Amino acid sequence: ITWNVDPDIFTIFGREIRWYSLCWALGILAAAVIVQRIYKAEKLPEKWFDSLFWYVVVGVIIGARLGHCLFYDPVYYLSHPVEILKVWNGGLSSHGGVIGIIIAVWLYSRRITKRSMLWTFDRLVVGACFTATLIRIGNLMNSEIFGRPTDLPWGFRFLRSREYMELVPTMDVGCHPTQIYEALVYFILFGVAMWLYWKTDAKNKQGLILGVCMIVIFLSRFMIEFLKNVQEPFEIQMRSAVGIDMGQLLSIPFVIWGIWLVWNAQKKGKEQNKGKYVK
Repeated sequence: ITWNVDPDIFTIFGREIRWYSLCWALGILAAAVIVQRIYKAEKLPEKWFDSLFWYVVVGVIIGARLGHCLFYDPVYYLSHPVEILKVWNGGLSSHGGVIGIIIAVWLYSRRITKRSMLWTFDRLVVGACFTATLIRIGNLMNSEIFGRPTDLPWGFRFLRSREYMELVPTMDVGCHPTQIYEALVYFILFGVAMWLYWKTDAKNKQGLILGVCMIVIFLSRFMIEFLKNVQEPFEIQMRSAVGIDMGQLLSIPFVIWGIWLVWNAQKKGKEQNKGKYVK
C-alpha cells in the first residue's frame, strides 16, 4: 500500500496545521463529550466535569512532552531546556501522557471531588481509549512510528518518511503499519470500556475498568513494539542488551498495575457481595 499523504492540512500565518494536531484535538473533544455524558448520567455537579477537563488537558500535554524529552533524549533537552517548550516540533510520549494524567487526577480528586482517584479514572479512561485511537491515526498521517519491513500484503510504503527511505533496500518493500495495529486495539478496547460502564456493574468496582484498559493498552503496546523500529538510537543498544526497547520497559509497570487493579476490584467485589449475603 502506497502511503503518500501530506501531513499538513493547510498553512496559516506561516504555521502548518497538521492532521496530527487535528487528531489530538478531536480526541480530546470526543473524550470530553463521552465523560460529560457519564457525569450527567450520574447527576454529578457540572463544575466537576469542567474542572476535570482542564486538569486532564494540561496534565496530558505537559506529561506527554516531558515524557518524550526525559525518557528518550534527556541529555539534549536538559542541555537545551527551551527546546522542551517547542511542542510544535513534535515529540510526545504516551507513557509520559499517562503519568501526567495520573498527577492531574490526583490533584483533581484532592481539590474537587474528594473521591478516590480510581473512581475518576474508571470514568475518564472510557473516553481516553477513543483519544488514543485518534492519536495513532495522527501518527499514521505523519508517516511515523511504523514497523519493520514486511512482505505481507498490507505493508505500507511511507513515501514521505526519510526513515522509510533509509530502512528499506528497495521501494517495493512495505513496512508494518503499526499505527493501525494500535489504533484497532484501542478502538476495540473503547467499545469494551463502554460496554463495561453502561451494561455491567463494573463502574461500582473501583479500578476494574481502569485495570482492564491498562492491561490491554500496555500489553498490546509491549507486543506490537517488537514489530516497530526504535525511536531513538540508544534503543538499538538497549534491544541488544536486554531484548526490549524503552517503550516496552515503560509499559511493564502499567501492565502490572492493571493486573493488580483488576484483582483488587474483583476481590473487594466478592467481599461486598459476601457481606450482603450474610445480612
